[in-house]
Amino acid sequence: MAKLARISTDDGVRTGRYEDGGVTTDDGDRYEESEYDLLAPCEPTACYCVGRNFGEKVEQMGYDTPDEPDFFIKPPVSVLAPGAPIEYPKFTDEFTYAGELAAVIDEECHELDEREVDDVLRGYTVMNDLDCLDQVGRTARKAFDGSAPLGPYVETDADVSDMAMETYVAGEQRQEATTAQMFFTPQELVAHLSQRFTFKPGDVVSFGSPANPGLLEPGDEVEITYEGVGTLRNTVVE
Repeated sequence: MAKLARISTDDGVRTGRYEDGGVTTDDGDRYEESEYDLLAPCEPTACYCVGRNFGEKVEQMGYDTPDEPDFFIKPPVSVLAPGAPIEYPKFTDEFTYAGELAAVIDEECHELDEREVDDVLRGYTVMNDLDCLDQVGRTARKAFDGSAPLGPYVETDADVSDMAMETYVAGEQRQEATTAQMFFTPQELVAHLSQRFTFKPGDVVSFGSPANPGLLEPGDEVEITYEGVGTLRNTVVE
């Protein structure tokens, strides 16, 4: 397995392999933890987000079980680095989270067969699908600055068939599930969306979230872990 990181250093933005707290670039430069700030692991032109993909979430929200994948799009300004503060939006009183597994596209592609998907992926990372529940319409709820914390790394070799996940908010477990509970697999979803969209390198496809009881408040730290991929941590601020 390899974890790919994107970092800000005195030498500019660099990418490389994360290991033992340091990052080694392809040309052999190594940066220790004190020498960089961790950035979101990719720069997507869009985040393609699948909803209603876990049975508990469908039951919680009162949705119908989907016959085909349901999706929406977050813009590039939604991406937030791991560890960066989540600003509580001024336009909502019902702010919530969703711990999601996400794939990162590695090459331009379109109209994929499900069997081709693994060959075009850079790997997998973790996304927090932040949501303002009291807004009207999905775009107003979910697409705003910083609404997609992403990271910490891209894991290049992950088995996503039955991967455990959990989310903690302010130290309390709020989500626990496995990817085996998804209605549609990551490969099915990437292939489905590729029939509509031409993916670019660095684009993100997230795969939905299990039920997520409870709201966020300023001061809450959100920790989302997908087994073998990593833990995404961000804290909500005023």
